[in-house]
Amino acid sequence: MKNTKTSKTKRILAAIGAFLLFAMYTGTLAFALIDHPAAQDLLMASIACTIILPVLLYAYTLVYRLTRTNEEDSDPIKKTDP
Repeated sequence: MKNTKTSKTKRILAAIGAFLLFAMYTGTLAFALIDHPAAQDLLMASIACTIILPVLLYAYTLVYRLTRTNEEDSDPIKKTDP
């Protein structure tokens, strides 16, 4: 039962992440097309977020996977069947 709850949570978070990426790409396109004094600064910020945020999220998940320990791994004396 825990596995299905975790799977559902991962799907929801993935959908939210995909929506946020789509919103960032849409914002970048909109800022590129509007003619406003602040549009260039907004465009640069949007491009930076479009590149930096996915890289930081990937790095976070990589570090999380490397530092996470399982209960079996944390047992100093492993039990073996005779």
